[in-house]
Amino acid sequence: MVKTARDGLSYNGQLYALPFYVESSMTYYRKDLFDAAGLKMPDQPTYDQIKQFADKLTDKSKEQYGLCLRGKAGWGENMAFFSTVVNMFGGRWFDEKWQAQLDTPEWHKALTFYSDLLKNDGPPGASSNGFNENLTLICPRASARCGSTPRSRSAFCTIRLSRKWLTTTDKIGFAAAPVGVTPQGSYWLWSLAIPKISKSQDAAKKFVTWVTSKEYIELAAKDEGWASVPPGTRKLTYANPEYKKAAPFGDFMLGAIESANPNDATLKKVSYTGVQFVWIPAFQSFGTVVGQLIAGVVPGQTTVDAALTAGNAAANRAVKQAGYQK
Repeated sequence: MVKTARDGLSYNGQLYALPFYVESSMTYYRKDLFDAAGLKMPDQPTYDQIKQFADKLTDKSKEQYGLCLRGKAGWGENMAFFSTVVNMFGGRWFDEKWQAQLDTPEWHKALTFYSDLLKNDGPPGASSNGFNENLTLICPRASARCGSTPRSRSAFCTIRLSRKWLTTTDKIGFAAAPVGVTPQGSYWLWSLAIPKISKSQDAAKKFVTWVTSKEYIELAAKDEGWASVPPGTRKLTYANPEYKKAAPFGDFMLGAIESANPNDATLKKVSYTGVQFVWIPAFQSFGTVVGQLIAGVVPGQTTVDAALTAGNAAANRAVKQAGYQK
């Protein structure tokens, strides 16, 4: 098992979940559009560079837009990405005493940067675009083309392997996820666990044991191809010659996963674990509320100040009700 995956799923040395699927984040970009504009994507871009690239690539008369970012509301949609932007600007969800930190200079700078990028260089209706919509927009066949998009690592396999995207493959490049005032909290991890309320825990444990086994990886490779096997489940997968041949991005992916640290993802100290979300049950509810508020900033339905004031109150209310805040 990849150490960062194990550490992120453990408490006091006890493993509480298995990594069926561990992904991280990266930046995709259209190599043909970058070449045409005389741009070169660095291995590790900064958000300032991403903005510069987006400004140069945007040509709305040609329906060409500098970048695609998740704008659709949801704790797993816009907040999955925007939380990493907050990390890069030195922000955090809560301080060490579970006091919400949304109404702070760091969040204000991050949200202003994010919303201005989408307003100036994003495609029309950006506040309705999530993972799948952005995947479509970066394809050359789409009428609205995007030059770059930071997002989860899983999409690269989709672009690379799906027959629908085969004509795109050679035009898609990738680099590390952007960084800002700190590199902490740029990469993230997803994994698999059994809910405590499950009524079939024994059966679920048997299934989880099988679905993370070496035999399952080999079966998935046989049925779907080595590049489609679940990433991050077993470290030995990345050393497999067949996987290396089918997935030339494998070493890059492993490096990003090994760089993710849910226990140290922010510049300032915090009370919680997590990179792009707070690892408590209540987060799904208040994370979605904050996502809705932030989604309203891009089309001008609300202001940065109003969104963060309301979001801060929602986060404080949720953790207080859940018993975290004293």
